[in-house]
Amino acid sequence: MATQEQIRALLESHAEGDDKRFTAVALQLAAQAARNGQSRFAGELKHLIDSMRGGVKNNLRTATIASDVQSSSDSISGYVSVSFPNAKLSELVLSDQVKGSVRRLLLEQRQRDNLKLRGLRPDSHVLLVGPPGTGKTSTARVIAGELDLPLYTVRLETVISKYMGETAAKLKAIFDFAAISRGVYFFDEVDALAVKRTAENDVGEMRRVLSSFLQFMEEEATESIILAATNNPQLLDLALFRRFDLIIEYGLPDSQGVKLLIQNRLANASFSRIAWSKICEDAVNLSPAEICLAAEDAAKDVILSGREKITTKDLSSALARRRSIMTRYTE
Repeated sequence: MATQEQIRALLESHAEGDDKRFTAVALQLAAQAARNGQSRFAGELKHLIDSMRGGVKNNLRTATIASDVQSSSDSISGYVSVSFPNAKLSELVLSDQVKGSVRRLLLEQRQRDNLKLRGLRPDSHVLLVGPPGTGKTSTARVIAGELDLPLYTVRLETVISKYMGETAAKLKAIFDFAAISRGVYFFDEVDALAVKRTAENDVGEMRRVLSSFLQFMEEEATESIILAATNNPQLLDLALFRRFDLIIEYGLPDSQGVKLLIQNRLANASFSRIAWSKICEDAVNLSPAEICLAAEDAAKDVILSGREKITTKDLSSALARRRSIMTRYTE
C-alpha cells in the first residue's frame, strides 16, 4: 500500500511536471506491490510506466524489476526512509576542495552514458569522512537534488539484527533494490557495519556482515550512487576503503566559511555592524551545524527581546553558549 509520503510525492511531481520524480515513485509502488504478492497490480503499474517512458530499453529494465523484486522476500520499506530533496550545490558552504569533488562526481554522473561508450565507469561509490555536523548529510541531499534522484537513507538501527544472517539479508535486499531502482543510497555512520575485523569487540556475526557488505559494494551492475559516511574512519576495515571510487574529507570552516554560514542561515535577518573577526574567532573549532544553531539562537534572542537587528554581542553570546554545551558533553 502506498505511504502518505509516496502519495504526496506523486501528486507534487505530477503538478510540477517532474516526470523523473513521478516515474521513480511509481516504480517504488510497483516494487512494493510485487513484494507484497500483488503481481497483477505490479504488472499493470509497470505496463503504465512503460507506456509513459517508452522505448525497448525501458521495457527490458522494468521486466528485470518485476523478476528481481518478486524473488525478494524482504521489503526495504522498513530499512530506509525515502525523500526527494531539492537541495543544490550552490547552497552548501564547503571548502573549495570538497565542493570540487562533489562537482566532479555530479559531472561524471551526468556524463555517465558518454563515459560508458568509451569503456569508462563514472564514480558511484563515495565515502564521506569528517567530524559531526560538517556537511556530510547535506552533501547526500545535494547529490540527490542535483541529479533529480530519490534519496534513500538507510536506517541502520533497523538493519542491524541480533539474529544470525538477518543483517546480511536486509543489506542484500537494499542492494538488490538499488540495482533496479536508481537513486542515492546513504549509509550514515557506516562504521557500525564495517568495523575493523581485528577490533577487540569483533564477533563472528559482524565478520559475516562485513564480508557481505564488502561483496555487495563490489557489484557494479547498478546505476545507483552509494554514499557512506563516518565520523571515525580509523574504525573502518581497511578493505572497505578499496571499494570506494572517491573519498571526500570534511573539515571545520575557515573564517570566510563562518561568515557565509551565518549570513546564509540568517538571510532574512537584519544586522547591525558585525565585527566578523571576533565572530570568526568565537566560532573556532565549532562545526557548521553548531554555528548555524548559534546563529538561530541569536536571531531568536533579538526577536524575543523586541529588537530588530542582530548585533555582534548576540552572535558572540550564542556561539559561547553553543561552545559551552559542546565542551560539557564531549570532554
